[in-house]
Amino acid sequence: MLSLILGLRKKKDSLNDTISTIQSGDSVLLNEFIDSYKPFVAKVVSSVCKRYIDESDDEFSIGLIAFNDAIQNYNEEKGTSLFNFAEVIIKNRVIDYIRKQSKYQQSTLLYNTNETVEEDTATNYIENTLSIDNYQIKTEQEIRREEILLYSETLKKFGLTFHDLVRHTPKHLDARKNAIEIANLIAMNEELKLFLLEKKKLPIKKLEKMVQVSRKTIERNRKYIISMALILIGDYLYLKEYVKGVLET
Repeated sequence: MLSLILGLRKKKDSLNDTISTIQSGDSVLLNEFIDSYKPFVAKVVSSVCKRYIDESDDEFSIGLIAFNDAIQNYNEEKGTSLFNFAEVIIKNRVIDYIRKQSKYQQSTLLYNTNETVEEDTATNYIENTLSIDNYQIKTEQEIRREEILLYSETLKKFGLTFHDLVRHTPKHLDARKNAIEIANLIAMNEELKLFLLEKKKLPIKKLEKMVQVSRKTIERNRKYIISMALILIGDYLYLKEYVKGVLET
């Protein structure tokens, strides 16, 4: 049993070393790594599309790009494996692609409403659209659950939980917007982002000089700001919609 555990640890360390080398700029190793895990990408993409996907499909190309992004942005300190992280990102990108394609098809049909459309064709289109809509609802629910699990693991690394997020969400909309704007500043500023990810705390001294909010306010909303910054930094398609929704309210 001990030898098995040691073997798994060695394998994990080897994988992390490989990812570290790739992130340092080894493009040859990156291409070799992606090529060796194409079956993994195809499997994840197929699970979203509910059909067999091969390398000639557009969805497969979307999956490969997402896998590359996952490799480049993976951080073992966030507490999840590369492949769990990559799976969520790939699924997010593919479902986003399917959504856009569905909207395009619907707009194309509306554009052609002045033309004669056979009844059977129209019926088939409506049935297919409803089928796509139902599928998207189920898939999006699944991806939301996976995003929340991944996000929950990330929060743990910062000593936070969803309970903390609920407890420390500012009651007033203006206060929430201000906190999210600070979080967005952190996500967009490389220096502030690295400080947060490495130190697991807010760069309060630097933020004081960059925002028109008192230190006391920043500290009072510390947990909420960190939680929102982690969403904006990460590849969370649906959680980011929540953040966007607050700002647009």
